[in-house]
Amino acid sequence: MKTASEVCPACAGSGWKPVSGTPDGGVTRCDCQLRARGGAMIAAARIPKRYEHCELSNFTTDFPRADRSIALAQISASRFVQEFDPRDGAGLLLVGGIGTGKTHLAAGILKELIAVRGSACLFCDYRELLKQIQNSYNDSVKATELQVLRPVFEAEVLLLDELGAVKPSEWVWDTVSLILNTRYNDNRTTIITTNFADEPAASVARSSSLSPARAAAREETLGDRIGERMRSRLHEMCRIVKMDGPDFRQKFKSASFG
Repeated sequence: MKTASEVCPACAGSGWKPVSGTPDGGVTRCDCQLRARGGAMIAAARIPKRYEHCELSNFTTDFPRADRSIALAQISASRFVQEFDPRDGAGLLLVGGIGTGKTHLAAGILKELIAVRGSACLFCDYRELLKQIQNSYNDSVKATELQVLRPVFEAEVLLLDELGAVKPSEWVWDTVSLILNTRYNDNRTTIITTNFADEPAASVARSSSLSPARAAAREETLGDRIGERMRSRLHEMCRIVKMDGPDFRQKFKSASFG
């Protein structure tokens, strides 16, 4: 039972407040109910504790050697929220090295969409999601693969963090294909972060103008980690936002950057 100090003075605990200026004594949902709903939706989004503080408003680009792309990425994130339309399914692919702020921006977008748009969002760590799916094959685990994947398929806005972080295999490629294709076909918005450059797979690079020696020496790319077919799918699903710069987590020991 709520004490007097816990009862909202605007609605006296009813959840509704009068709308001034209406002749028929109209009412509307009280702000306390909207805040409570927002809090429940934030909890349902499963944003890790490490990123609970992340907001678009507290993302900073005021660091030594901060690349211009970091500031442009912040602008892109804010514009994404302002122009968000769940009917078009357009998402974002945030590409950059470790510690450039990708996860901070992505988590900030989720929180803004929940607060401003009332969107049902879900944060998924790519590695943890694959572990959960694999664990579902264990007879001692009660959750089935479909039960693990259903919220991933159905979230209005899904954040898939660190795509490509797991060493590729046929099973990994099949699972990524299932997730991305399902969301693409259902026209659902997906926000993705990755540390891997948005470049073709080695097999494509070898057939291009790169010499065999340069192709062999190159670092792994997103095409290598998720396959060219799914990389192409991401280009249909998402706007690409590149973030270049040093690892701010190492330099400033801040959990704000991902």
